[in-house]
Amino acid sequence: MKFNKKNIIRLCLLSLGAFIVGINLYFINAAKLSGNQVPMPFGIGSSVVLSGSMEPTLSTGDLIFIKERDSYKENEVIVFQDGNIAVVHRIISIDGDYVITQGDANNTPDDPILMGQIKGEVVGSIPLVGYLVNLIKNPISIILIIGLMVYFLEKSYIKDKEEKDKDLEAIKEEIRKLKEELY
Repeated sequence: MKFNKKNIIRLCLLSLGAFIVGINLYFINAAKLSGNQVPMPFGIGSSVVLSGSMEPTLSTGDLIFIKERDSYKENEVIVFQDGNIAVVHRIISIDGDYVITQGDANNTPDDPILMGQIKGEVVGSIPLVGYLVNLIKNPISIILIIGLMVYFLEKSYIKDKEEKDKDLEAIKEEIRKLKEELY
């Protein structure tokens, strides 16, 4: 395969699509098979803020980055798993293995959780990008992305074939003219 501009764009498009599908399959499997709502490969993960309980620190739709830690301290914003949901709240107190958390916008603390429920500390966020992440994680969006990839790749290859056919016809015409001149 020649590495011209078209082929590089095709390769990038295929790579992006494969990445999106692969990441989605990973997260779907982690959530469905193991019940893990926040997979943490290599001790780092991400999640999307789904409520306003951490306003103004974090808003609905923010993409957050989470890092596992060996220990946690009061006032840190953490993510913990409560059943099948991931919760982002601030630690307000620690008593042995029990941790009390509370959302910055909430008036009352949460029920105590075990230290083992904590997935990690929130170490960064990107405002509103979580909406895009959730859109991409939607099964209909995955099918749409794959369909669009196939469409644009096919259209690109058809255009290439038409250009090659046109060039071939021009060469055939040139050969025909040369034959006429000879005879």
